[in-house]
Amino acid sequence: MITSTSNSQVKQAAALAKKARERRQTGLFLVEGRKMYEEAPKSWLEKVYVTEEYAREYGEPEGVSWEFVSAEVMRAMADTQTPQGILALVHQPRWTLADVWNGGKPHIIMLETLQDPGNLGTILRAGEGAGITGVIMNRETADIFNPKVIRSTMGSVYRVPFVYTDSLALAAGEAKSKGIRLFAAHLKGENSYDREDYREGCGFLIGNEARGLTDEAAALADCYVKIPMLGKVESLNAAVAASVLMFEAARQRRAGNGPV
Repeated sequence: MITSTSNSQVKQAAALAKKARERRQTGLFLVEGRKMYEEAPKSWLEKVYVTEEYAREYGEPEGVSWEFVSAEVMRAMADTQTPQGILALVHQPRWTLADVWNGGKPHIIMLETLQDPGNLGTILRAGEGAGITGVIMNRETADIFNPKVIRSTMGSVYRVPFVYTDSLALAAGEAKSKGIRLFAAHLKGENSYDREDYREGCGFLIGNEARGLTDEAAALADCYVKIPMLGKVESLNAAVAASVLMFEAARQRRAGNGPV
């Protein structure tokens, strides 16, 4: 059992929780809690740490490298204030654009400089529910392996392909070569989002929480759409707007019907 917070393994876990540089250099990220541990592909798990209290209630990990730690050490390793008694170091997946295009009718999200970890995680989680085939992000978008993002995904980070790109323009060009039509929610949109047809390959461009899409990114869209607002609301949270669009595409594909 590890009982010292000065242990090198404890320091590594704490660094993975706090530092994007550590995550990039090691190719690992940190997950906490029973759900995130149990849903992780076993081949991705590098090392699992549990408290004796957790093991008494749920049993010891099987088929993975693991070790007991004291409650004090668990608190030092974890990102949360009240750890659940289990955390794991996980290998970062290496997806490619080919994984994102997978399937006969791709359904993708392209993110430009999204900064809020909760928004990013929520888009991944909602995207899985809406059946997206993948997420493409520019390098300025938040680190998807940030523990706050990981928790917000509720496990979707294991299943939805995602790729960081040096050029959204190049990625958009490749998307269009695959027959994917790109849409952006924009003030210049003439049609309501539910008046467009998303049954074939489609993608949605989502911009920064405060500034929205840059002119350059918005220009990548084949079509601008608008999300009608009632009351005095002028715009939606980035994750909410993305969810509205993704689930409209899901509705059309599920029903086999185009725009309402």
